[in-house]
Amino acid sequence: MRKTSRNSPIATIVWIMMTLFRSLVAQTLDLTDVKALQDVKNSLHDLPGSTFFASWDFSFDPCESFSGVVCESVGSVRHVVMLSLGNGFGNSPGLAGVLTPSLGSLNFLKMLTIAPGQVQGIIPESLGGLPLLEFLGIGRNRLSGPIPESFANLQNLQGLDLGHNELSGTIPAVIGALPKLNTLALSHNNIIGQIPSFSAPLIHLDLEQNILSGSLPRLSQSLVYLSLSMNSLTGSLESLAYLQNLRYLDLSFNQFKGNIPPEIFGFELSNMYLQRNQLSGVLAPKGPVSIGSVDLSYNLLTGTLPSWFVFTNNLFLNNNKLTGVVPQGFFVSMLLGHLQNLYLQHNYFEDMEMGSNIPLPVTCTFCIQYNCLIPSKQSSCPLNTGIQASRPASECNFRH
Repeated sequence: MRKTSRNSPIATIVWIMMTLFRSLVAQTLDLTDVKALQDVKNSLHDLPGSTFFASWDFSFDPCESFSGVVCESVGSVRHVVMLSLGNGFGNSPGLAGVLTPSLGSLNFLKMLTIAPGQVQGIIPESLGGLPLLEFLGIGRNRLSGPIPESFANLQNLQGLDLGHNELSGTIPAVIGALPKLNTLALSHNNIIGQIPSFSAPLIHLDLEQNILSGSLPRLSQSLVYLSLSMNSLTGSLESLAYLQNLRYLDLSFNQFKGNIPPEIFGFELSNMYLQRNQLSGVLAPKGPVSIGSVDLSYNLLTGTLPSWFVFTNNLFLNNNKLTGVVPQGFFVSMLLGHLQNLYLQHNYFEDMEMGSNIPLPVTCTFCIQYNCLIPSKQSSCPLNTGIQASRPASECNFRH
């Protein structure tokens, strides 16, 4: 039997029928959504080494063959409900280009994410017109400009991640009032101004490494994760006493002043980072401090060291104004391998109750250099501690 030539009339008819079939299948997706996807492909492109858009052939059904596209049927028509742009793998270079305003016409969209890459330009105001959007994650790119005020309309939004971009302007007050928002990540941007009050049921708030100023606002008592480090925040920490659900706290590298509320030492925190502020007063936990890592270094803390801190795994109190005797319990905790790191250098301690000359475990780091005592031979300090073993007597006599 003679084979059909590629250019024969039969082959041509078959090709036309297949093309029409694909076209009819593609039309099962709402035409507005098809147009939006076309605009997405025209405004973004793969960086060298990325192949995300290789599957975006519009002669096929986007719902069946496009990477990152998930559809659902609404009546007799399908709509895009999830759009994940970029491969998202750790070694993928991601995408480049800009965000098309047509994204705002995907009226049934519930999730929009963009993998880390080099997408730049502003965030379109039209994204605020997505009534069903629940999660927007477009972090780790090069987006700039302000956070759109139109986000006030995202009444179903639960998660917003715009971190690691080049965003500027302030945090719109309307963000704090979104009724379902539980995760807000805006870290590593150039956002200025004050943090708005939050009535939203936030669980995770990450605003670290911006240019935020002012004092702590009213925060959601539902917060589990709070990171505001590396800003220019001021005022007291008194409002933290009511955040009893916190499990992670990082307010380091700011300008907070005043006492540390005793209540927070009783929270079930994994980490407490309050270093490099201007915190003062005495340490006054009301019971055992079982926080894994506590860093209160480079502050203005005074008074003695409470024994309640022996239950931590890592304790950094260096570069403060602490005085008195270091309780023997800290040495015992290090011997037992519970306390792994104890940094007490650059204070005004007068003695340490070692209790014995038993060598500390090699996994333990203990530094008590530059205090009003002769350091134990077991003191092993980081290189930036300096070469002086003890404070000059004149500093110890007039430390107050």
